[in-house]
Amino acid sequence: MTVALIPVKRLEESKSRLLSRLPDAERQALTLAMLEDLLDALSRTRGLERIAVTTPDPVVAERAITAGAEILMRPEPGLNAALEDGRERLCAAPGGPSAETSAQSILFVLGDVAGALPEDFERLLSAGTRGDTPGIWLAPSADGGTSALLHRPAGVIPCCFGRDSAKRHREAAAGAGIAYHEIELPSLAIDLDQPEDLEAFLATRGGGARTRALLERVERAGGETTP
Repeated sequence: MTVALIPVKRLEESKSRLLSRLPDAERQALTLAMLEDLLDALSRTRGLERIAVTTPDPVVAERAITAGAEILMRPEPGLNAALEDGRERLCAAPGGPSAETSAQSILFVLGDVAGALPEDFERLLSAGTRGDTPGIWLAPSADGGTSALLHRPAGVIPCCFGRDSAKRHREAAAGAGIAYHEIELPSLAIDLDQPEDLEAFLATRGGGARTRALLERVERAGGETTP
């Protein structure tokens, strides 16, 4: 079984680097639009059996449940801590991926890759089924971060998301003596984290219909959008 896990912050704390471009209401609406686009793409990805969202935010949880995802409520902040907690809870759940069985895996996906396409997730999952195990398969973002990370089996290395995380995940894999694979996937290269990412996203074609519509509406009107 392969499970996808997405972390999402509290809405009032999300996308703080976009404050110069988007007021609070618009940033919160953007977070929800990106999540819904991502959940839609993952729900259409062949090879995924379960999708879960870890979040401390009840509004995020409600949207995720409506989209068909499982919810792991977590009050404490911290991206990597949230992902490790989510992985442990999913592994402990009936039918969850087990770190003792190499046939099981977990796909970590950051919530700001709104343009992600199912076929790119399928390429990542397919590579994981063909490659050596234990191992990790990483889809990098354009800035050297990690947009998606496949563990097979689940928990083979600690999560190292954050600045320069592709390099840190690679080093963690080397330290653990497991296989590391980096796969360039166009729809996962842009994560909407900085103001310049908004223009880069709008210049592309592909997924993220809700996110794209929201940003285009904001660009035209310059007004606030309610989540």
